[in-house]
Amino acid sequence: MTYPGAPRAPLTSEVMAAAALEPWRAAGPRSRRSAARRPRRREAAARGPGAEPEANEIVVLRRIREAGEDLLISDFWSSALDTINRCLTKHLEQLKAPVGSLSEALGNLHLGSSPGESAVATGSIPGDTLATGSCHWKCVCYGIGNFATCIIARIQLTFLLLFLEKCHVSLDSSFSARPPVLHRVCTRMLGFKQTARSSLLQIPRSHCRVYDPLFSPLETAVLQSLGVTVLSENEEGKRNVGGEPTIFYMLHCGTALYNNLLWSNWSVEALSRLVIIGNSFRGLEERLLTRILQKNYPYVAKILKGLEELEFPQTSQYMDIFNDTSVQWFPVQKLKQLSTDTWAFRDEPDYQDCEDLEIIRNGTQEASAADLSSL
Repeated sequence: MTYPGAPRAPLTSEVMAAAALEPWRAAGPRSRRSAARRPRRREAAARGPGAEPEANEIVVLRRIREAGEDLLISDFWSSALDTINRCLTKHLEQLKAPVGSLSEALGNLHLGSSPGESAVATGSIPGDTLATGSCHWKCVCYGIGNFATCIIARIQLTFLLLFLEKCHVSLDSSFSARPPVLHRVCTRMLGFKQTARSSLLQIPRSHCRVYDPLFSPLETAVLQSLGVTVLSENEEGKRNVGGEPTIFYMLHCGTALYNNLLWSNWSVEALSRLVIIGNSFRGLEERLLTRILQKNYPYVAKILKGLEELEFPQTSQYMDIFNDTSVQWFPVQKLKQLSTDTWAFRDEPDYQDCEDLEIIRNGTQEASAADLSSL
């Protein structure tokens, strides 16, 4: 029995981590300053003057959960999620590709076992297996910043966690263009009811990779508690998707990071499996001189005619946090219209003559971190 005024049992990091892994629920608004009125600090410079002092793991997990509750009751969250879902629905239809015959469609499915057995056999979580059989979505997050001390970075991380939990692309919407007979056969073979809006796309946290060269040991521990995988090496964005559909979450990152990512996946096959949530490429085109874009970031310049882009909604509450953010993907039809010379150019970026390079190169983390801390 607990008496009034009796001390509560202390919260442990394990308890807070377990709570953070539970589904978020919207809570009533708290009387706190809006995000728009908080310090306008780039997350990479979060350790400068005005940043919050680094707390312990319990406090950081609590702040992340509070940020999630605030996001869920905001108009921005529902609008942004709808924007992402619309893009991913189109992208999923592209991955399925129109089929010419029923036998081709069934050839892409695991017909020798039930959906549950297939998921167990591949080591994945039941319910996370896509209709395309061997096709599993991944998520990679670069440059989220020091979320333990920077409110902007924390809300961006919270958005990512909510996206992994809440984003669903329904079977009905992605199969809507298929002939009725084929639709019925596919849904039966997958074990779904025709009337159900079953999820084809939901990325478990274990399929999410996160990296920032400025992560502190505390932030690494928090991320591991949350169930995501923290990469140990600075890839500089040079990650090839290897045929796996992958969403890259890269908010307010340096242009070189996007350029490196494009170079690492410079083919129709690879780019058609990418979705990027990050800086607007159209915005980059408007802000940078054409000669600078073509010289320093040639892959960004060359891909502008091969992408589709949906802008994030803009609200005053989260203006500083998600400004200039878009969802971008690369339709096969547009990629195939690019010239042969476009694909023949495959030089690895080096940025030797590039001024104001906005990424931390592999092996230079300590020096760059010291420079940022002096801002």
